[in-house]
Amino acid sequence: MADRPLPHLQFAVLGIIGASKRSGRQIRAELADLGIKKVGPAFYRLMLRLEEAELVEGWYEQEVVKGQIHRERVYRARAAGLEAWEKTRDLHMEVIRRFSGRPTESSA
Repeated sequence: MADRPLPHLQFAVLGIIGASKRSGRQIRAELADLGIKKVGPAFYRLMLRLEEAELVEGWYEQEVVKGQIHRERVYRARAAGLEAWEKTRDLHMEVIRRFSGRPTESSA
């Protein structure tokens, strides 16, 4: 990762994945719970950008349910993705620490 913080969507996705593996469906459901709605194509473009940046790795898993084959894209954060998430989290926490509770100009 460059020394820039992650954009908010990438930060959210990497936080959702954490140190485990998650399916695209699970990630989209968690994003929706956060109020972030990403339709299929936009979501998978986001995930492709994360894969190309080598922050996550993705693969297909397949299972047979009632005679039907189901393929699902699954993702896991790479070490670089976890490091980028931690650096971005630390930046946000520092901003919160420094500036939360500070009176705004309009209330001063």
